Amino acid sequence: MKLVTMRDDQGRTSAGLLLLDHDNGIQDAPGAAGAATVLALPYADLLSLLRDEDGLVQARSILADKNVAQRYPLSSVQLLAPLPEPPSLRDFYAFEQHVKAARRQRGLEILPEWYEFPTFYFSNCSEIYGPEAAIPYPVGSQALDYELELACVIGREGKNIAAEEADQYIAGYLIMNDWSARDIQRQDMVLGLGPGKGKDFATSLGPWLVTSDELVRYKLGEVGEERYDLTMQAWVNGQLLSSNNFKTIYYSFSRMIAWASHNARLRVGDVLGSGTVGSGCLLELGQQRHPWLRRGDVVEMEITGLGRLRNRIE
Repeated sequence: MKLVTMRDDQGRTSAGLLLLDHDNGIQDAPGAAGAATVLALPYADLLSLLRDEDGLVQARSILADKNVAQRYPLSSVQLLAPLPEPPSLRDFYAFEQHVKAARRQRGLEILPEWYEFPTFYFSNCSEIYGPEAAIPYPVGSQALDYELELACVIGREGKNIAAEEADQYIAGYLIMNDWSARDIQRQDMVLGLGPGKGKDFATSLGPWLVTSDELVRYKLGEVGEERYDLTMQAWVNGQLLSSNNFKTIYYSFSRMIAWASHNARLRVGDVLGSGTVGSGCLLELGQQRHPWLRRGDVVEMEITGLGRLRNRIE
């Protein structure tokens, strides 16, 4: 299923179930969802649906009998971030290529400790943006960057979760853009306490949450070490700049969930970002390839099976 949080023309917000013309998976081409429709679900938002133990079952029942729900043309509603206010947002650092490149920018080698566990930082849940939302340029920065990531959403509460069982705790996946003010981030990192204000101003999520069953055909690897064969791409003003594949990730989401839940309770709706895929940001590509982002730039991200996330910088 493709699940959304939407606002109708009366200003009412609800969860919704996206239906495409060809309902055998997300169509990733630009404009492919133009003729899509959305079925309204009896929840105020997607987080409310996920918190209901029967929420996904009820959504599947409505999908099976589409006549029981009010139908909207997708063009008549505003898609919000699927989780406009997630309980928490952890962003990992799980792609080796990106870690090596980011460290190299500072004249450093990758730390041996990086290979011991999947490290993460907590990001800001109050500045979440959905598809087509305008992203405010961070005040005081001259080096705005995008970061192309895939995120999973937790669907069951758990603590000290084994990696071999972790996939059972995933409700679904979505695209994540971890916007980054690189000049502010450099100041943050000198103090050794994480990205801080360099990441504090915006994270984009969307355009919808794709339930785990829709990605089974892309799955690779054994239980606990699952990878997905998903092409990940990003454009700025129509120019393709980043292109890689999620299967290159070093740590699986199962490993990330196991580490995140170690001595800590994961809650329904928690978001775990993968970190930036290799070549998935301007920092890696270099200023000769493309300058830092400016007001008016349009950034689009697409991941196989997950749709396309588009934002304009204001």
